[in-house]
Amino acid sequence: MSERTTPRPVVPDDARMLSVLPKERVQRAGTVRRSLDTSLPAGRKPDWLKVKASYGENFRDLTGLMEGLELNTVCQQAACPNIYECWEMREATFLIGGEDCTRRCGFCQIKTGKPKGYDTDEPRRVAEAVEHLGLRFAVVTMVARDDLDDGGAWLVAETIRQIRARTPDVGVEVLPSDFGYGQDPTKGILALEQVVAAEPDVFAFNLETTRRLFPTIRPAFDYDRGLQFLAHARERFPATTAIKSNIIAGMGETDDEIRECLRDLKAAGVELVTIGQYLQPSAQHLRLDRYVTPAQFDAFREYGEGELGFAHIESGPMVRSSYHAGQQAQDADAWSPAAHQPGG
Repeated sequence: MSERTTPRPVVPDDARMLSVLPKERVQRAGTVRRSLDTSLPAGRKPDWLKVKASYGENFRDLTGLMEGLELNTVCQQAACPNIYECWEMREATFLIGGEDCTRRCGFCQIKTGKPKGYDTDEPRRVAEAVEHLGLRFAVVTMVARDDLDDGGAWLVAETIRQIRARTPDVGVEVLPSDFGYGQDPTKGILALEQVVAAEPDVFAFNLETTRRLFPTIRPAFDYDRGLQFLAHARERFPATTAIKSNIIAGMGETDDEIRECLRDLKAAGVELVTIGQYLQPSAQHLRLDRYVTPAQFDAFREYGEGELGFAHIESGPMVRSSYHAGQQAQDADAWSPAAHQPGG
């Protein structure tokens, strides 16, 4: 979408340092539908879901820098269990576009609501944060913004450009919605082209669940059009940009359905996949169906990498979409750390 046809957004008067999940951590699903079972599971979590905190030098450094800048990240606000490991590698995930999502997914912690504004200064502030924190790899995700003509594509593309301008060695992964492709493919592709031009190292769109469960769990998205959107991304991005997606296990699917989903993602041109355990955030979210064992997660990885030929499958109970994002990008030959960065 060109500048001539894109409405000039307005920066809200109360714009904060970063627009992310609220500090009070409101744990509310997009909506509570009567057809959705939200009962809480009985019993304790398995031992393999326990994470031991590890406060390394980089983690302590990033924690101090975050507090000094009064910044929030998805890592902190969503209480990600991998925060110690990722911050030790100087990797972090930012949520842009505001605090209210225009989509409704029964598993998601981000609240649904009417966005309060369009903060066009946000990309600059994110880039400043990336530079100040000394990150080696940054993941930028965003709420769905169906209220915007381009679904928020300019915001994603500008954030990439701003990060590149300040810290050209930092790897960049972006994880937006489908920019409305599910409702209007032509409009979604035009929006996607803006992000293609900004050339991130990794472009991700999360399918999240299987074909059978999709209409119930992700009613504002479409399974087949999600796959089409990923295929269009693979066709349009240069070979140096890796295409990525995510699957959440434990929401009512079977192992065979996860394998089917992997085959569909491979056919769409996806190279990187993360598979993790669903953990019900609250009694207003989709009910947990099962705990998937570490052995089952290992089997998904072996099937995806060994039989289907994915460049990297990150599969495990504690895996989240941005887990080991830098290593995934390296395995897909999309990015490599500079000599002065951790792992370089």
